[in-house]
Amino acid sequence: MRRLPDASPRGRAITVDLEGEAVPAVEGEPVACSLIAAGEAVFARSIKYHRPRGAYCFAAACSHCLMRVDGLPNVYTCRTPARAGMRLERQNAFPSAKVDLFGTIDWFFPRGLDHHEMFAGVPVAEQVMAKVARQLAGLGLLPDREAPARLPARAVRTRVAIVGGGAAGLAAAKVLAERGVAFVLIEREERVGGRLARGAPLPDDPAVSDVASWPKGSVLTRAQAIGLYDDEGGRFLAVAAMEPEGLRLLQIRADRFLLAPGGHPGILPFENNDLPGIYAGRAASLLLREHGVAPKSAALVGWGPELHALARLLEAHGTQVTAVVDLRGPLPAGAHSTACVGSDPKAHGLKKVGAFSFVRDGGRRKKVDCDAVFISIPTSPCFELARQGGASVHFDAERGLFTVEAQADGRTAAPDVFVAGDITGGGTAKEAAAAGARTAEALVGGLS
Repeated sequence: MRRLPDASPRGRAITVDLEGEAVPAVEGEPVACSLIAAGEAVFARSIKYHRPRGAYCFAAACSHCLMRVDGLPNVYTCRTPARAGMRLERQNAFPSAKVDLFGTIDWFFPRGLDHHEMFAGVPVAEQVMAKVARQLAGLGLLPDREAPARLPARAVRTRVAIVGGGAAGLAAAKVLAERGVAFVLIEREERVGGRLARGAPLPDDPAVSDVASWPKGSVLTRAQAIGLYDDEGGRFLAVAAMEPEGLRLLQIRADRFLLAPGGHPGILPFENNDLPGIYAGRAASLLLREHGVAPKSAALVGWGPELHALARLLEAHGTQVTAVVDLRGPLPAGAHSTACVGSDPKAHGLKKVGAFSFVRDGGRRKKVDCDAVFISIPTSPCFELARQGGASVHFDAERGLFTVEAQADGRTAAPDVFVAGDITGGGTAKEAAAAGARTAEALVGGLS
């Protein structure tokens, strides 16, 4: 990965400390982005086999970017803004993540290691193994210092609480704003837009709403909905919001809850799919559009319209697209010149990706060089909050996804919980926006 030469400055140039080495960074951008742009591929080692780990999803949905930051373990560096002098340490390695002695576990046990039964029942050896397992278990080491005092919680009351500021959530909020219905929209990113602002654009994507014209305080960014609970006062959303004073817990009570949190980036099961240098497709577009970071060459694999849109986006910004492997087909009109229907993908490399191979439909295996591999597949719906609120969830065997059961207007099994967008199974941004608007209209009609 490298910073695009024509990218406009996105912040002040600073340095962060990576295990005693000064690494260039941009103030305010995710520190994981700065590390990748500086050529640092390995962030940590996996717990069991001590394989090298690098950032993957840039959505805090995996654990690949966890590092020790300023003495605090297990920090999502894909969500942590870089600042001058920040101290970064790689985790789960001895003596270092680049040369980890425990990495030999992967070589000694090529068919897998069952640490639960290893040496079980063998005198002395069983005790030694248990001690070793305790030393290796867990993520990172204890923090250097006590956590700061928590800010007091704050209560918020509104008519409608919206979770998610992507295409569906913004379309719903626009309807409520036009109808004069009080709402609070919770968005975990620093700015709203979701895939409209950070994904690979499609021709029919709607524009990002101008939230500045909405009532003051109706949009909370850098706020994460962490639970939907009931107490003696009724139902409320628990939200962890980053305010100027620090992290604060908000208790948001509402008459209706409209959940449009989108989906988790998925991953494909293929050989070496955990190598540093493999990223989710939406992570790739985020790095490019938000931070001006992209590889010199990349191979893409997956299916769906975003796969081919990402290939166009990368090529338009100077990345050499060496392969676009559509695992389902057929290829759409205007697909990239390297696009093909294929199968059996495989990544190649020791500590990071250096090549990618696949089997062309009806042909032989082909191998291409690349600096990165991008996996672009439909996201896995973030159904957890809706399920906690009483909505029904079912498994879609055809697509291999858990989705929330909902009517066309977003109604669920819980009378006060409505859903829209990827949470119901995915689709384009245009379709998500239409669902959000439709759900908001139904929701308004039910408010007394």
